[in-house]
Amino acid sequence: MEDILLLADKVRNTLILGESHFREFKSAMEGRLDNKKPRLVKSICADIAEALVSFANADGGAILIGVEDDGNITGIPHSEEEIEIMLNATKTHIYHQQQLPLNNANKLILDDKIILYFSVNKGTTMIYQLPDGRCVRRKDKSTIPASVDQIQFERQEVKSREYDSQFVDGALVIDLDMKLLQGIADQYIKGLSIERYLQQIGLAEYAQNGLRLKRAALLLFATDIDKWHPRNQVRFLKVKGNALEAGEKYNVVSDDTVKGNIFELVIKAWEHLRSYLAYKTEFGANSQFEQKYIYPEDAVRETILNAIAHRDYSIANAIEIYIFNDRMEIKSPGALISTLTIKNLYELEGSHESRNSLIARVLRENNLMRELGEGMKRIFSLMQEQELQKPELYSNGLWFRVTLSNKTIFTSKELEWLSQFDKYNLSKSQTQIVLLGMGEKEISSNDIFKALNISNTETEKFTQEVTVLRKLGILESFKTSEQAKTMAFKKDKNKKDIPRYKVKLP
Repeated sequence: MEDILLLADKVRNTLILGESHFREFKSAMEGRLDNKKPRLVKSICADIAEALVSFANADGGAILIGVEDDGNITGIPHSEEEIEIMLNATKTHIYHQQQLPLNNANKLILDDKIILYFSVNKGTTMIYQLPDGRCVRRKDKSTIPASVDQIQFERQEVKSREYDSQFVDGALVIDLDMKLLQGIADQYIKGLSIERYLQQIGLAEYAQNGLRLKRAALLLFATDIDKWHPRNQVRFLKVKGNALEAGEKYNVVSDDTVKGNIFELVIKAWEHLRSYLAYKTEFGANSQFEQKYIYPEDAVRETILNAIAHRDYSIANAIEIYIFNDRMEIKSPGALISTLTIKNLYELEGSHESRNSLIARVLRENNLMRELGEGMKRIFSLMQEQELQKPELYSNGLWFRVTLSNKTIFTSKELEWLSQFDKYNLSKSQTQIVLLGMGEKEISSNDIFKALNISNTETEKFTQEVTVLRKLGILESFKTSEQAKTMAFKKDKNKKDIPRYKVKLP
């Protein structure tokens, strides 16, 4: 019984861990340090509802009331009647007739102070909203606006969203890799037992008959994965040529599979794939020939990790990786979830969503993965840095595919244009800017931001690259900032969309 994680212990562990994508602390008081007073109850209720809606629309999480941002417990100085109003905020401050996937709404006394603890699971059947109809979602330590694209999910999507959080009859802690788990538990909070770690992270709960494990625990840590999932695998198919043939022309020259729990699969899949990655030989900076991967290693690793973390585990198929002469295709079982679109991912805005919230949480808190949108942004950036064509994304009702090409991003005309600047030894970012000026094209600031694959608020990178090119005499400004501002006003445009620069040939 000493392995049962009591609510008070869980809350103390939460305080130790601090605020994160899964945790938020809110004070019940306001004002100067020497003159603190109770916050308005309605403001606290609004905070509770907003946090819980944002967690439910992301990967689940918890909010503590009566705790400062640094984890210091200051308590709730309000009356019992007011505290009861706060506890009911989970109903009164949510959109009409919606019911949050609530785990906890509890009043506790820690260090002789009253605090409130609320926690929710990830929503699996709908997008949750606030009373005014707003939709918000948790991202890292912030709550951000989100659109309500689809309130009710398809039946298969509900099944896939619930899959990793279902309890599995007959599964025991001894079915898990104890050595791996203890190491992870120690990194989480030193001295935390395996059983308590599993409860703290939401992978298990104590019931009358002992500790009950969820599917995520088995997918992540099982020693015999075949016993719990028939296709927790990655299949590698090496194809001769650029198209997959059938029948007598079948051109798959090798077909290998690796399997294991998710932590094993991440390592095995990458190690196996490296043997398929072709090399190219380049004359390096140290005046020696160097062998390099045709594909950026980190981009390939990130793509595999995304596939393993975000696939639909309720579908009993393996992840498939096809290695063609000109490209690599990574196919994950399950369609892209409905709250994300291919357009979202192509726009590289860091669109956030996890199908498998418990799996994603463990991988995220062990620094193994980013969210799908963030990981995709990194993949696109790495491909661009190596001057390869941008990845292609595709989703249908059965699977999601990422295609990485080993073809250069430049056409023959572009290569000819760039060759005129060889003597400057330009960086890849500077090359992208110079390319914008081909054919005497006039360039706006937003053209440059887009070429650098950064948002137009990331001015440091912009200024750095533009300054270098201007000092070299390659990039010239034919309009001042004030002239661009005036023209933007006349044309009712953003100043950053007004062309200001030209590229000058050497």
